[in-house]
Amino acid sequence: MDRSTQPGRTLLGPPALFADSLSIGPTTGNLAGMCLGHVLLAAVMIALGIRGLLYGDFASIWQRIPIENLPGRQFFVYACAVIELGTGIGLLVRRTVRLSSCILFVFLLLWAVLLKLPAVVLVPQMEATWLGFGEIAVILAGGWILFAVYAGEWSRQHLKFEVGASGVRWARLLFVVSLPTIGLSHFVYAKETVAFIPAWLPWHLAWAYLTGAGSIATSLAVLFAVWPRLAATLEAAMLSVITLLVWLPGVIAAPGNDSVTPFLMSTAIACGAWVVADSYRGVAWLSVSASRGNAAP
Repeated sequence: MDRSTQPGRTLLGPPALFADSLSIGPTTGNLAGMCLGHVLLAAVMIALGIRGLLYGDFASIWQRIPIENLPGRQFFVYACAVIELGTGIGLLVRRTVRLSSCILFVFLLLWAVLLKLPAVVLVPQMEATWLGFGEIAVILAGGWILFAVYAGEWSRQHLKFEVGASGVRWARLLFVVSLPTIGLSHFVYAKETVAFIPAWLPWHLAWAYLTGAGSIATSLAVLFAVWPRLAATLEAAMLSVITLLVWLPGVIAAPGNDSVTPFLMSTAIACGAWVVADSYRGVAWLSVSASRGNAAP
């Protein structure tokens, strides 16, 4: 076991109250490998990059630049698309996965901090600003875990906070903080949420509340390490089903930038959750913090 994963080692991880519960699971050395979340996140980054190159635009509201008449706007559009495409491909190649995960982490971090965090600071009373940040933060949490797992020797020596077991813990904490912003939006914007639910499904308002409550429950489950693997997996599955039911029909009916972009961004959020769920592989499905390290297939 890495020293930074041992109970009581809190200098490089979240506060002592949650350090142990967020550390549950295998060491980072055992997490390396292209599992489902890794492959899915790589695939959606490739798709986002292709989308950017084809349509020559940012990813709608998810990637909106808060500067009108941005100088060199098209340069930044294509630069982002190339980074997305390049890192997605690089994550699938063993020789480049380390560099690609590092570049992707920095890219997603800048995306969250520069494009989403300012709105939270300026208009904290608006839940929509928290939602916008939370959605990108879930993707960032997935990218952070990949960076933490594949970090090289230099990064492990000089970036101890961001990589290794400490990085995985902080990424999980970011996931924990992000999910309530998504879940609460289903209550605050219940009317808007109901409008997205397919007409053939019954009890629209109940589904809106149930899915919102599910994200909040997952946040608590991961934070306190109560069935964290099951909770994270169910959250990822739920986000995937929402993507298929809400956004895929639009792509099929009228393929184009306005339908493809939300579908891919929703997919990316689900993929971030899948990477977090993968970080618990080897943990018993019904494990709690008291039984951390219990193995399961």
